Amino acid sequence: MNIKKHIPNALTCANLFSGCVGIVYAFNGDLKTVAFFVIASGVFDFFDGFAARLLHVKSDIGKELDSLADVISFGFLPGVVMFELLGGNANYWAYAGFLITVFSALRLAKFNLDTRQTEEFIGLNTPMNTFFILSLPYLADRFLFISNTYFLLAVTLSCSLLLVSEIKLFSMKISGFQWAQNKFKFIFLFISVVLLAFFNFAALPIILILYILFSQIHFKYFQ
Repeated sequence: MNIKKHIPNALTCANLFSGCVGIVYAFNGDLKTVAFFVIASGVFDFFDGFAARLLHVKSDIGKELDSLADVISFGFLPGVVMFELLGGNANYWAYAGFLITVFSALRLAKFNLDTRQTEEFIGLNTPMNTFFILSLPYLADRFLFISNTYFLLAVTLSCSLLLVSEIKLFSMKISGFQWAQNKFKFIFLFISVVLLAFFNFAALPIILILYILFSQIHFKYFQ
């Protein structure tokens, strides 16, 4: 039995499992704990592809399983978080939060079919969108306007449109460590680590803006 061919899929299943547990916490209103399960899902999501490339065991089922796991961890989960932020069953507007789930599914389907997205992203990727959504409960402790229904609806609409937009964003799956080709990625990564060290999850909205900014600079110089 060739165990190594199952390693990437096992990591993908761990991504899915973490997302499911995070959803339970989200429905229970513990939105801050959810962030740790999203981080776990993100780590597993990164290393399943890395393991597949390293072990040379890419498969069609792995590709499909990855998308299905991402729909849960980076589609349904942020939709539930937004649903809860908007008041849950106590507010009919809360159901609009699931637009994030719908557009995340559309974004993942588009990614699977779009041949332009082999080395880069067209539209905001679902993990980055999810991390941004998960920062909102932390920001709400500092800024009262974060909990405003109209603000959250505006965020929901903006994120949904960004997911299926034509904006080009670089991938952090770096193929080499050459400074010349990756300098903007490295600078972005360094600044992001510093911001997270000082501001924790509250830094994620700034990191999202920097991600979009550095991506545009990167493509201006290299394409």
